[in-house]
Amino acid sequence: MTLQQRPRILVVDDDDAHRLMLSTLLKDWGFAVEEADDGQQAVQLIRQGPLDLVLMDVRMPGMDGIEATRRIHRYNPAVPVIILTAYSSIPSAVEALKAGAYDYLTKPIDFDALRLAMDRALDHTRLRTENAELKEQLSRLQLPEIVGKSRAMTQLVEMLALVAPSEATVLITGESGTGKGLVARALHANSMRKAGPLVEVNCAAIPENLLESELFGHEKGAFTGADKPRRGRFAQADGGTIFLDEVGELSVFMQAKLLRVLQDGILQRVGSDRTHTVDVRVVAATNRDLLQMVREGTFREDLYYRLNVVALEVPPLRDRRDDIPLLTQHFLSLYAEKNSRLVKGVTPQVMDIFMRYDWPGNVRELENVLERAVILLRGDYVTERELPFHLQEMGQGAPSSLPEPLPGVPVDSTWTLAEMEKQMILRVLEDTGGNKSEAARRLGITRRTLKLKLKRYAEEGAAKKRA
Repeated sequence: MTLQQRPRILVVDDDDAHRLMLSTLLKDWGFAVEEADDGQQAVQLIRQGPLDLVLMDVRMPGMDGIEATRRIHRYNPAVPVIILTAYSSIPSAVEALKAGAYDYLTKPIDFDALRLAMDRALDHTRLRTENAELKEQLSRLQLPEIVGKSRAMTQLVEMLALVAPSEATVLITGESGTGKGLVARALHANSMRKAGPLVEVNCAAIPENLLESELFGHEKGAFTGADKPRRGRFAQADGGTIFLDEVGELSVFMQAKLLRVLQDGILQRVGSDRTHTVDVRVVAATNRDLLQMVREGTFREDLYYRLNVVALEVPPLRDRRDDIPLLTQHFLSLYAEKNSRLVKGVTPQVMDIFMRYDWPGNVRELENVLERAVILLRGDYVTERELPFHLQEMGQGAPSSLPEPLPGVPVDSTWTLAEMEKQMILRVLEDTGGNKSEAARRLGITRRTLKLKLKRYAEEGAAKKRA
């Protein structure tokens, strides 16, 4: 859709009365309307300026609606054309759709059906334009360390593409080990400040009595041991980005100091009466519930809203199990190269354990497990022997047959084992609300195995219907 406030609609019809009626109706609906009385004029108008939708009659003198649609589609396939005709037939409908028409309506026009078709066509165009713009942004992203193709990660990357070029303060949330630091570095690498410095500060790792000096700097003699002036991290990040990790660990005193920098871009060194202006984009991260801390009075509400201009949540690994094989290969390649080892992969048993495990330590835990496995590796493939003991136990306890029947799952003595398995799978899937990852975890199988079984059930059901 064009950037104008009102979508521009072209009405093409050689019947003056019908064209006038449609134009009046569309104007009442809030659209801007152009008119043409034949196909040739319609094609010319498309070439002259942007239009959002065409309502096209079929039978017109000179160039008919089908040929006009074909030429419009050849010139600009993004413009949807809805065919309107009093001569309804399946062959003409097929011909119109082959020519590139978006939809096909018969006269006399049902106004509700027309409005519905128009809204769908305009939404389709808008979404296609937005998707094209987003794909262009995504193609320019630099994400060397972010690995994942799951739906959750795709949504995160799409948000990152929109947010990174802005100057907005960003709050990254997520459990420990999910990769919040990687997201912060990706934000900087794809921002307008990428030529400037990225300064990272772990607020939880610096003692409280040193944090103010660390962030804002100090003058010589400001405290014992301050034998020379020092620039703080904010001054070091001038013209770039500062990443405040574990921002939820700041004391209320330091929260007030940080708020002033966010509001005014002004900081004051410890032991100095002078103020300094800095131009810094702030990206913060936390694994704590800051909103709950606001309610408890341990985190300033005004600072929370200053930091939370845009929120990015990094999903835990258990919610993106589809990425586990990709992450496994990534870390195997990384640590095989670091340790000069030849590693071909992991065994199916190991991958099954990985897919069933909940990974409380998230991606960081998976990385540590694989680094350890590469160091201890005795062959070409990582086996259960190279895994930590708690993961080895999962392999030993993997179900070799079906789990015990669940409450509410009917059992018929005439059923085959396959039928009992099917009933149990369908029941667990129902209990999890259709969540395949959770159902697979409960059943003790991989998500891929579950999908294959469900596909087979669907094929069997279709075959029975045909019979």
